[in-house]
Amino acid sequence: MTEREAKKELMRRALEIEPTVHVGKDGLKDSLYEEIKMQIKKNRLIKVKVLANAESETKDIADDLAEATGAIVVDVRGSVVILTDKRTWTSLCQKKF
Repeated sequence: MTEREAKKELMRRALEIEPTVHVGKDGLKDSLYEEIKMQIKKNRLIKVKVLANAESETKDIADDLAEATGAIVVDVRGSVVILTDKRTWTSLCQKKF
C-alpha cells in the first residue's frame, strides 16, 4: 500500500470518530501533549479540533503536535487535525494486498 492509499484508509476511518482534544486560547501546553500521547496510544487515530481563538494557524499547530508527541499528521482540514501513531502508519504503508 502506498502512502497515498494509507492516508485514504486513515481518512476513511477518521470519518467515524469525533474530535477528542481541543486546542484553544491556552495554546499548546505540556498537559495537552501528554493527553494526546495517551489518546494516540489507546486509540491509534485521533482528531484534534483547533478552536477559532487559538493563537496559531492550524497547520503550524499540527506540526508542533506531531513533533512533540511523536505522531504522524494524516491530514489537516479546516480546523481539524487527524493524528496517528507511527506504528499504524508504517504498518499500513508496508501492507501488501
